[in-house]
Amino acid sequence: MQLDAPQGSAVGGIALRGPGRAPRRRRYLTDSPWIWLAPLIAMLLVFALYPLFYNIYLSFHEFVPRKRGLEFVGWENWQKLFDDPRMWGSLWVTLSYTSMCLAIEIVLGMAIALLLDSDDRGFGVLRGVLTLTLVIPPAITGMMFLLMEDAQFGLIPFVLKGIGAMDGTGAILSNPRLALAGVMLADIWQWTPFMVLIFVAGLRALPRDPFESAMIDGASSLQMFIRLTLPMMSKVIAIAVLIRGIDLFRMFDYVFVMTSGGPGTATYTLSLYAWQQTFSFIHWGYGATISLFALFIIVVVANIFVYVTRLRW
Repeated sequence: MQLDAPQGSAVGGIALRGPGRAPRRRRYLTDSPWIWLAPLIAMLLVFALYPLFYNIYLSFHEFVPRKRGLEFVGWENWQKLFDDPRMWGSLWVTLSYTSMCLAIEIVLGMAIALLLDSDDRGFGVLRGVLTLTLVIPPAITGMMFLLMEDAQFGLIPFVLKGIGAMDGTGAILSNPRLALAGVMLADIWQWTPFMVLIFVAGLRALPRDPFESAMIDGASSLQMFIRLTLPMMSKVIAIAVLIRGIDLFRMFDYVFVMTSGGPGTATYTLSLYAWQQTFSFIHWGYGATISLFALFIIVVVANIFVYVTRLRW
C-alpha cells in the first residue's frame, strides 16, 4: 500500500512542495564569479589603479603655493628628472644597495637553510624562531641598529675596535665609506630569515632518489650541491630573488631612520629622494615623476628577469 506524503513535508531530507510552487533558490549561490570578485576589484581600483593614474596625472602638473593648487607643466617634470644629477646619484645608491644586500642574503639564506634542513628534534623550533625578525617593523629595526652602531656606546663599533677591524673613532653611520654598509647590516639581519624559510621549503620538497643515487656513486656533498641541489632549486631561488629584489629597490625605512640619506648623499636612495621632493619640498609633481620612474624600472627589470629565468608570471 502506497502512502502519499503531505505537501510541504520532507522525505529522505528532501523538501516536497505542492503543485504550482516554484522551488526556493538557495541563498549565496550563483554561477557568476563577479559577485565574489567585486570586493577584490573594488580594492584594486581604490588602492592600486586610482593612485597609479593619479600619479601619472601629477607627473604632468606641479603644485603652486601662491595659487594653492596644481598647474599643468607638461613634460617639464620628466625633463627635470633626466637632467637631475641627484636623482641619478640616488639611483646608483639604490642599485648598489639592492645588488649587495640581495647577494649576501641569498648566500647566507642558502647556507643557513642547508644547516636547518633536518628532521631531528629541535630543528622545527629553530625554523620557527627565524620568523621572529620578520615580525619587527623595519623602523624599529632601524632604530635598534642606530643605537648598536653608535660611535660612543654602540656594541658593533666596540666589537670591531676590539678585534682591530676599525679605527678608534668607531664611526659607521657618519662615515661616507661605511654608512651604506651600516644600513645594509640592519636589512640583512631582518630579511635573511625570509630567504632561509623559502629555501628550506624548497629543499624539503626536493626528491630524495637522485641524492641517494649520487651517494651510492660516491659523489661528495659539494658535487651533489652543485649538480643536484642548485639546478633543482633554480626556480625557488629565482622567486626569492624576484620578491626580495623588488622589496630592496623600494627600501625607505632603514635609511630614513638611521641616516636620513647622509652623510652627504652616501645613503640617498630613490624612494627617500621621492619622499623628500614630495613632502619636504612640496614638489608633488616631481615626486610623483620619480615614483613613476622607479615603478618603470621595477616592471621592466622584473619582466626581463621572469623571461630569462622562465618563471610563470
